[in-house]
Amino acid sequence: MRKINNLVLGALMLAASTLMYSCKKTETTSDGIEYTYVKQGDKVTKDGEFVVYHFTAKTGSDSLFISSYDQPVPPYLQHLDSAEARTGIDEIFLNLNNGDSIVVTSTAEKIFTPEGVPPFLENDETVTIHIGVINVLEEAVFEDYFNDLVAAQQKKQAEEAGVMLEEDVKTIESYIEENNLEANRTESGLFYVIEEEGSGAQVEQGDKISVNYTGYVLDGTVFDTSVESKAKEANTYDENRPYEPFTFNVGEGMVIPGWDEGLQLLKKGSKAKLLIPSPLAYGPSQRGAVIVPNSILVFDVEVTDVEKQ
Repeated sequence: MRKINNLVLGALMLAASTLMYSCKKTETTSDGIEYTYVKQGDKVTKDGEFVVYHFTAKTGSDSLFISSYDQPVPPYLQHLDSAEARTGIDEIFLNLNNGDSIVVTSTAEKIFTPEGVPPFLENDETVTIHIGVINVLEEAVFEDYFNDLVAAQQKKQAEEAGVMLEEDVKTIESYIEENNLEANRTESGLFYVIEEEGSGAQVEQGDKISVNYTGYVLDGTVFDTSVESKAKEANTYDENRPYEPFTFNVGEGMVIPGWDEGLQLLKKGSKAKLLIPSPLAYGPSQRGAVIVPNSILVFDVEVTDVEKQ
């Protein structure tokens, strides 16, 4: 079960809803965050009950930057009478009741304290969060309820991913043709181009490997790189981060599926381009300003080390 002290960060990294203002009961938290009840539930949540909800986070220009509807299942928290609120956002979430629909408006600095303001927001930028409680359940029935939600969502996602994969494959094939790439395709829908064949050990599941990479979307916009010169070229350089190969264990779910599969096609010293359809990347989830839902991702990779386990 999720602990109460994880509710703010976990919740704010989800979100989404388009609630209409029907009533206007506005309250203020102890640290000055104003929130308005669009609808207020009339049954107080009891100690130990689980609150299931959805919510969205938007910038002052009404741009949605996070949505819980992008996640496999809605977020939830267990209401504990003994829990203490560290911030105003904690106060709001700790007092959610069945039927509540709430709009929170404040600065990014207040909302994201103490975890820290996301890099794509300014401290004084207005952020609006819409929260809608779906259900409040006793602990005895929560597990079955949640498992049913997971099963239904997995079935829906599998169907949607199949349709998305077909569309992405066509888009990638057009990109390959337009850019005169000699690419191969795997059964899963991953495309790859071996640009330089390595002479070292073959990457296999369970290996600990190090990879230099540059990731971008189809229009060429770079969203991340481990190479300092590439970061400077793309105007994404951050002097506070190290630029060095990324090290991880292959096939253990530490990276997106397209990486786990694609890197096993390479050897130490190999340089390649991976063209990853969205179901093998982040699917319908948004990962910042560049990686929007259902983004096809391209990675230029170099396997710098392979350590057999």
